[in-house]
Amino acid sequence: MVVDAGHGGDDHGGQGPGGLLEKDVVFDVALRLKQRLEAAGLRVVMTRAGDRFVALGERTEIANRAAADLFLSIHANASRHRSARGVETFFASPEATDEAARALAQVENQALGATLPAPVGDPLRAILGDLLATEYLADSQAFARLVQRRVTRAVAARSRGVKQAPFAVLMGVQMPAVLVEIGFLSNAADARALSSERKLESLAEQIQEAVVDFRARQNGRREARSPLHSATTEGGQ
Repeated sequence: MVVDAGHGGDDHGGQGPGGLLEKDVVFDVALRLKQRLEAAGLRVVMTRAGDRFVALGERTEIANRAAADLFLSIHANASRHRSARGVETFFASPEATDEAARALAQVENQALGATLPAPVGDPLRAILGDLLATEYLADSQAFARLVQRRVTRAVAARSRGVKQAPFAVLMGVQMPAVLVEIGFLSNAADARALSSERKLESLAEQIQEAVVDFRARQNGRREARSPLHSATTEGGQ
């Protein structure tokens, strides 16, 4: 799978109390997650291996070239309203769940230097391309639910739910893909959690469990659809 740590280099992302930077927090979680997944026998590709800026095109190219089966982008949120807090997970859609989701996608897209293509003909097909012609969209939504539940548990945070938004980094990859906002750096409680070694390790652990759960479901579905499984089932009736 591909693990995408948001921002990097001169793009610091959000900033919390005491100079806590989004690019550092999400890379920390991404690296812990990579180590856990590899220990479980999975092949993991990182879109950035250190503190450097990686443009949208390069991120999606890395993922697609790796022919990965799953893409997870990790970010941390920020808001002018200090009371805003919690975890939210997104899958790609041209229509945002609400204005806040649309605005967040716009900010993240601009940070990556991304512009969405203008729709031609069928708007959904033009924007999402092959995503809607496959099961990636349904799988992305299912994976988002697993990640949301697990990450909320890891940091004991408020769940802001699973949402959809036009994140360019999700639309460019040819595999199930989600983006998780692991908390608000602008909120004192969330920032404390994201500064805690124990919480960061718990985040990596819970995301790993979400990946394992999702892959088990995928494998079960493939087995149920295989000719051998069907023949065996029929023969046992």
